[in-house]
Amino acid sequence: MKKIGIITSGGDCGGLNAVIKGAAQMAHSLGISCFIIPNGYAGLYNLVEFDHLVELTPQRTDWINSKLAGSEAGHSRVKIKRIEDENKYNRIQDGLKKFGIEGLVISGGDDSGSVMVDLTQHGIQCDHAPKTMDLDLQTYSVGADSTIARIANFADEIKTTGNTHSRIIVMEVFGRYAGHTAFRGGIASDADAVLIPEIPVDFDILYQHVKTRFYQRISESAVKSGTYLIVVAEGLKDASGSEIFDESAGVDAFGHKRLAGASRYVCQELTKRFKKDPSIIDLMKREKMYVKGIYEIPEVRSVIPGHLVRAGHSSAYDVNFGKEAGAAAVMLLSNKIAGVTVVGISGNKIRYMKTEDAIKQRFVDLQLVPFYENMGICFGRKLVKPEPKFEKITGHIERHL
Repeated sequence: MKKIGIITSGGDCGGLNAVIKGAAQMAHSLGISCFIIPNGYAGLYNLVEFDHLVELTPQRTDWINSKLAGSEAGHSRVKIKRIEDENKYNRIQDGLKKFGIEGLVISGGDDSGSVMVDLTQHGIQCDHAPKTMDLDLQTYSVGADSTIARIANFADEIKTTGNTHSRIIVMEVFGRYAGHTAFRGGIASDADAVLIPEIPVDFDILYQHVKTRFYQRISESAVKSGTYLIVVAEGLKDASGSEIFDESAGVDAFGHKRLAGASRYVCQELTKRFKKDPSIIDLMKREKMYVKGIYEIPEVRSVIPGHLVRAGHSSAYDVNFGKEAGAAAVMLLSNKIAGVTVVGISGNKIRYMKTEDAIKQRFVDLQLVPFYENMGICFGRKLVKPEPKFEKITGHIERHL
């Protein structure tokens, strides 16, 4: 193999530039020329129309900042199968032949990975460096550690506003139908409640937890100040198991509903209960907060950091994993191993699995949740006691979030 292309696809996040740089640096050492195919699968589909591609020479590669989030190669959300062009696969092959590209390193999540499987089935040599801030692949995915750290920082910092105004803050984060980012980010920020799609929310239980803890904090404060923080995943479900989303938001390029409105819904449900609860006026009066007709119940505010959790800089862990995944994908291609996802490097072993298996969605381990419930975090359900099993381990173990 003499020439390869690099594609990053799907949502942006931390660690992607490390994937690109790691792939390019390994390609240089193997005598392989490396080219950026810009703008994800849109660029791949239109490759035949390009006049030239940027080659990642050692000098050009040196300019890439591995620590910077986002992608030097650009992104798009395009599902090749959905392109209304019966010659689309031949068009892609023609574009690759035009530039002599024999294989592709593709970094993306489950949607991007499904396109990679499709391309492999049409004779295009590809390997997958797993990337998604949602952390819902079967492997670790570049971007997750960076995003979770940023969620934790934003959630921790918003408490200053919550405390100043004695508000309940509901912070909504990405994650679709898997709650890993809300779960890990919420725990890391000392959130009072974490609401994830895997656990339908009983708002009466959540309300009692909010009410008790919020007023206890105010009561114990010399200046009558307190807050309560809820971190909620965008794919939230209510107690009936119904999804909460904004129908006006439409669907994305892969046919997924654009999830929105979870934090607003939580605010509405809590506010509704505050208004109906006859004890709230007495509690507000007790804490010298009550003003008739103006300030009769506490404020519940929605905060959505949105794409800020994808932006900025990558964590050191994601830079390390990204470089290893990019370099490993090149080595797999050079050894004629295609259609696979890099799991990681262990010693001198490059571990990989079939991409169709790697992109199967992985959810939060519900056996772990009771440990955190018994530390006082509310998950919108009745408290479940943990039932630990004790196992002594010897030798090397591997673990990821």
